[in-house]
Amino acid sequence: MAPEQDTFPPEVAAAMQGQLPAVAERTVAAIVVEVPSYTEAFTGVMGRKIENAVQLALGAFLELATASGGGDPSRPIGPALEGAYALGRGEARSGRTMDALLAAYRVGARVAWRHMSETAVEAGMPAGSLARFAELVFAYIDQLSAASASGHADQLDSSGRLRRRDLERLAELLLTGAPPYDLTTAAERADWTPPRTLTAVLVPEARARGALGVLDVRTLQAGQDLPGTEPGAERSVLLVPDADGYARAQLVRALTGREAVVGPARPWQQARSSYSRALRALQLDLRPDGDLPVDTELRLSDLVLRADGEALADLRAQVLAPLDGLGPGPREKLVETLRAWLLHHGRREKIATELFVHPQTVRYRMGQLRDLYGDRLEDPQSVLELTLALGAADR
Repeated sequence: MAPEQDTFPPEVAAAMQGQLPAVAERTVAAIVVEVPSYTEAFTGVMGRKIENAVQLALGAFLELATASGGGDPSRPIGPALEGAYALGRGEARSGRTMDALLAAYRVGARVAWRHMSETAVEAGMPAGSLARFAELVFAYIDQLSAASASGHADQLDSSGRLRRRDLERLAELLLTGAPPYDLTTAAERADWTPPRTLTAVLVPEARARGALGVLDVRTLQAGQDLPGTEPGAERSVLLVPDADGYARAQLVRALTGREAVVGPARPWQQARSSYSRALRALQLDLRPDGDLPVDTELRLSDLVLRADGEALADLRAQVLAPLDGLGPGPREKLVETLRAWLLHHGRREKIATELFVHPQTVRYRMGQLRDLYGDRLEDPQSVLELTLALGAADR
């Protein structure tokens, strides 16, 4: 909304108009001294351009302040507001906050008011009109400040959205295994410095924001449509930089309680490999150890054994065929005893401890198993097949 208009005497308006170049020069000089971040920007050719901009803004103000009541009050101030808006966008692009610009507006308002009011009084403006003149000056500056703040916010919003899209695009290219040249180009476009490695982390979509808050700020997040997942899976994939070696333990701790699945660290352009591993663990429904995430580096045997679920089921049926004639109860006890015997290399005391039974019970059950299997418990190939078949049991 434009400030309310007053009509100034023509001789006052003319006197102030004549002083605009000097006022603009003094305004810029004061800003350079009082707002250090503009010292370099306001010197040389750029300084002269800014002086011209300040002079035009002050001229628009005088035109507004001296306009008759029949004119369009938005016409003289419109270009000035557009310029202030563009200035705010430029400040955001340069990486400066609004603090410096608002400080410059405050300094400019003070300097412009001091010199223009002196000129106005010398030209015959009644002292009683100065208060109204001050209101007009500072209302005008407030509008310019608001327009610049709006431009600054809009630029940050639009540039932030653009960079987020570029980062998401980079993550998608990594997950689909794009060629190295495409990945390097996308990283440059997103202003993202490639790390040595990337580690894929799958988390429920609802927990992604919280997870990002405890991870490296360079972490990439892919969009919702992840390659290899079913629609409605509601999982997000995060690509965490340099989470290998000792940093992996920190990553796992940071993800405690977030239902995460953590893939292996891979060279950054091979992030798809890490994602495929994590996705495979998710598809195989590997269960976490308490609140800790599923660390695929600690579950490699499960991943290998479950790579072909049908083949594993067939192998189990084949190697456990000698137990088919037993009832469910006795069969289950012998299967768990056979598994413990394989994993503990026949050490009876350890087997008994794991099964919470007496060593004599272990001896009795193993006697039954030897009767059922015969020499196969001494055959390396049969032992290997039994170990593979029972190694993934109940995991």
